[in-house]
Formats: sequence, C-alpha cells, structure tokens
Amino acid sequence: MADVAAMAQAGTARPAGSPLEVFLAFLKLGCTSFGGPVAHLGYFRAEFVERRRWLDDAAFTDIVALCQFLPGPASSQTGLMIGLSRAGYSGAAAAWLGFTTPSALLMVLFAFAAPALSRVIGSDWLHGLRLAAVAVVAQAVLAMTRTLAQGRERATIAVVAALAALWAPAAITQLAVIAAGLAIGFALLRSGDDAVRPELPTIVGRRTGAAALALFAVLLIGLPFVASASGSHWLDLFARFYRVGSLVFGGGHVVLPLLQAEVVPPGWISQATFLSGYGAAQAVPGPLFTFAAYLGAAMGPAPNGWAGAALCLVAIFAPSFLLIVGATPFWNALRGRREARGALMGANAAVVGLLAAALYNPVWTTAVATPFDVGLVLAAFLLLAAWKAPPGLVVGLTAVAAVALGFAHG
Repeated sequence: MADVAAMAQAGTARPAGSPLEVFLAFLKLGCTSFGGPVAHLGYFRAEFVERRRWLDDAAFTDIVALCQFLPGPASSQTGLMIGLSRAGYSGAAAAWLGFTTPSALLMVLFAFAAPALSRVIGSDWLHGLRLAAVAVVAQAVLAMTRTLAQGRERATIAVVAALAALWAPAAITQLAVIAAGLAIGFALLRSGDDAVRPELPTIVGRRTGAAALALFAVLLIGLPFVASASGSHWLDLFARFYRVGSLVFGGGHVVLPLLQAEVVPPGWISQATFLSGYGAAQAVPGPLFTFAAYLGAAMGPAPNGWAGAALCLVAIFAPSFLLIVGATPFWNALRGRREARGALMGANAAVVGLLAAALYNPVWTTAVATPFDVGLVLAAFLLLAAWKAPPGLVVGLTAVAAVALGFAHG
C-alpha cells in the first residue's frame, strides 16, 4: 500500500511485481469472469484491491475513470493499466494475455466446431444463438439508453445517429456519427465545474505518452491507405479491425455494428455466421472483443483459421495498448475539464443510436422470422432484464429451446 500511495503522489513509480505474477492472476480471471464489462470490473476490484492489495480504492477508481473515457473495451483496458502499474510494459502484455487467451481459444474452437456440429445435430441451435443475440443487444440498448442518452440533447443525438445508420449503413457513416457526437458534446453538453482529481498512478512519461498517441493516430489514418496501395488482404484486415478497436465508445456491445459493417458487406462472412458467433461470445468468460478471434478464424478468404484469429485479435486490441500508454500521463490534467466530459457524453449518446440501429438491422432482420422466434427473444430478454440471469445461461437455454422447437415442428 505504501507503493501505491507513493505512486499516486508522485505520478510515477517503479513496478513492484513480475509479469508472471500478473499473467497468472489475470489468467484465473480470464477463466472465471462471466457477465460482461461491469461484472469484470467487480471481479478486478475484488482480486486486486481487496485480496491482493495491489491497488487501493482511489487508485482503482482513477484507472476505471480513464478506461471509461477512452474508446475500446473498458475492462480489458483496466486490466492493461493494472498490469502496467504492477510490472511495467511487460506486465500490461501479461495482463492482456492472461485475461484474453481463454475466451479467444474458446471462440476459435467454436468457429472450427460449428460447421461439424450443424451437420450432426442440424442448424437450429445456431438459430437459437442468433435469437439470443437479439435479446442481449436489446438489453444493452435499454441499459445504455438509461445511462448514456438521458435528457433531450443526448436523446436527440442518439435518435439522429440511429436514423443516419439505418439510412446509410456503412462504416463511414458510423465514423461520421461518432465524430459528430464528440463535436456536439464538446459544444453543447458541458456541465458542472472543473474539478481537481487525485493524481492517477502511472509509470509512463509524457514524451512516451505523446509518442504512443502519435503512433495510434498514424496507424488509424495511414493503415487504410497502405493496405489499399499494397493490395494486401492481410493489411486490409488489420486496418479494419484496428479501426474498430479505435472507435468503440460505450461498451463491448457497440463492437457489433462496427464489425458487421467491416466484414459482412465485402462477403468475407455471412450474416448468419456473424450473428451465431456473436451469440456464442455471450456464453464465454472474458472480454467480448475476442469475438474478433472468431471472425478471423471463420472468415472465407485467407488469412483465416489460427492465423486469421491471431491477426484480428491483435489488431482490435492494439489501439487499447497505445491509448492506455498514451493517455495516462495527460489524464490528470484532462479528466476534470468540462469540455472533455461533454465530448464523451456526446460520443456515448451517438453510439447508443448506432447500437439501436444495429438491433434492427442486422440483428433482428436476420434472426427473427416467425412468431416462435419472437417468443424466444421475449423469453430471453425477460430472463436477462427482469430475472438478471447470466448471459451464458440465457444463450444456452435459447439454443436448447430453438432445437426443441425445430424438432417439434418436424
């Protein structure tokens, strides 16, 4: 605890642990952390604040605040920051490997096994996964609307964003919507007074942080041009997944419309296969972003299989590494500013609209076709929203129910 206090006061500290220690701690969490990002943060606090005492509550809250502000998967970024604080840059990599590997392996294995299972037991269970995805996304839209789209201004941003995404369902529309949300929030959603916050613990200097942010921007802007000029599908794939990882505000479920716009229109994967994987991703522990590993393994053009899974997984998480390293040294000065909070509020409202549009197309339109489908979706939503059932259990029950209904109807 003395190390934590000194780190918080001085802003820098020498790492107190080893990468192996960090890896083993996060591997346990990667195997047991069901329930999504909010639940992951609860597991992290119990493990690293209460049990291991690597951080105190103030330091943990500061880290969570930074990761909620940045685009990307908040729980994975929190893990990266804890690993960075505990064992330096190698500790950040160890935290990511430990937390991500179990669910990534499960998703790749699902991509390999799904076609064989469909030949043996039919495809009704895959249809059940797609119906479960409808309920999961609907619950996410409802929860995010309550917290991120309250008030007239934010509700209007969300509705306009949804209409834009439905009118022009393309990746460029989503980029424009998020950028517009940031700009409108910066201009109109300033509230409260500038506040002084406690120093955020960090081992990263400002020069290193600036270099990481510059590299993040160069890759985001330059990769598509390099991929286009080279004609390399590998680079194109990396650029698309890197872009998605750079622009996901508001939680892991927002990755759905962004990834769909990148991989389905080119014909690399079908809507049905895409949504089946998204449904399966609800049933495994760890970060939802490991859905990228499934897509990389299941897509038609090479690289696919293990190579495609590794490429897509690294690409979608790479922005998180660069943003955590880059933003940490500057966060202390920025996090109390009303303008920064307003911009984030506008971006979050916009992504609520994007997710609402995705709930209709492609999630609903490609999964729900009969009254029985509607009934299964409503039952799954009831279990999630009213009974607070674990998403993995709901996904499994929906798949079983779909198989039973398929059998009953011949």
